[in-house]
Amino acid sequence: PMYFFVGSLSFLDVWYSSVYTPRILSDCVSKNNHMSLAGCIAQFFFSAGLAYSECFLLAFMAYDRFVAICNPLLYTTAMPKKLCVQLVAGSYAAGFANAIAHTGNIFRLNFCGNNVINHYFCDAPPLVKMACDDTQVYELIQNAIIGCNVLGTTAVIVSSYIGIVAAIVRIRSSAGRRKAFFTCSAHLISVTLFYGSILIMYSRSNSQHTPNWDKANALFYTVVNPLVNPLIYSLRNKDVKAAFKKVWERFLAHK
Repeated sequence: PMYFFVGSLSFLDVWYSSVYTPRILSDCVSKNNHMSLAGCIAQFFFSAGLAYSECFLLAFMAYDRFVAICNPLLYTTAMPKKLCVQLVAGSYAAGFANAIAHTGNIFRLNFCGNNVINHYFCDAPPLVKMACDDTQVYELIQNAIIGCNVLGTTAVIVSSYIGIVAAIVRIRSSAGRRKAFFTCSAHLISVTLFYGSILIMYSRSNSQHTPNWDKANALFYTVVNPLVNPLIYSLRNKDVKAAFKKVWERFLAHK
């Protein structure tokens, strides 16, 4: 089950980065940087849906690790394939349901004046800056949607890791504790990178956003993070680590 969730996260990351990367590369080599309103809505909807889906998927992965470490003998029984598929499908269903609400909330605003977005793609902060309406209601709804999702999934992750830490402390052998820790280390890094960048982006009010900071942070969680995740999980594999070691030794030998 654990590898099924890792594979699902990898698929989601590939899909997530493909929403942005082709368009960013196209804009870099082409002078035609125009995007239609429908294209902007579609890009925003899929990016929001996949971001919310990753929140839920990371939470379910934390629960999966809790079951694996706290009940190792009953792990495959407690996490059958059917349940794993249902959890992944539920992540996408909940993620895109929230994306509908988030997309509808921002595109109900009236936009006027200059329609140039100082950003790599259609993201919430630069879009809101083009709005003619009062954005207080928008911010309240946005904070409610993001807050409920982030707090809910964070609660699942934190409670799961409290149980995991309690279980690791009870393990007598140092080798067993080390193995249990490494089982969770990759997931913890992914959670920290993903939630950290999202909170930095959306925890501030719209008046506090600056274009350069938003672009740098957005590039991290839309392109860099999905590319780093597979590497983080691959480093737990002995064959991958052996391959990296050989490459490093050859590099030192040539140097």
